[in-house]
Amino acid sequence: MGKLSSLLIIKSSLLFILAGLCEIGGGYLVWQWFRKGQSFVVGITGAILLVIYGILPAFQPSALFGRVYAAYGGVFIIMSLLWGWRFDGHVPDKADAWGSVLCLIGVAVIMYWPRK
Repeated sequence: MGKLSSLLIIKSSLLFILAGLCEIGGGYLVWQWFRKGQSFVVGITGAILLVIYGILPAFQPSALFGRVYAAYGGVFIIMSLLWGWRFDGHVPDKADAWGSVLCLIGVAVIMYWPRK
């Protein structure tokens, strides 16, 4: 793998993580406002994060919308489990860990498999 493609994978991975934080964090804040009675400001902040999440995928190196969003699905599964662990205290079990590994493999195949 060349230096350029390694940098693209790093950039792509960082975009996945940032988008995941915006989507999951934004959804969590909207949930806190709507379901837990937090202030409207919490809900608006969540909505703003969700809009940012909607923009971030456009910066992915791949120009194929379906491929990028399919890969995001796998990343968000992993990040959602980690979010639940950190903020809700739900410790992922062995099945969650294995499922996350499979998702990560799927993301790598979808996004980074060499194509013609």
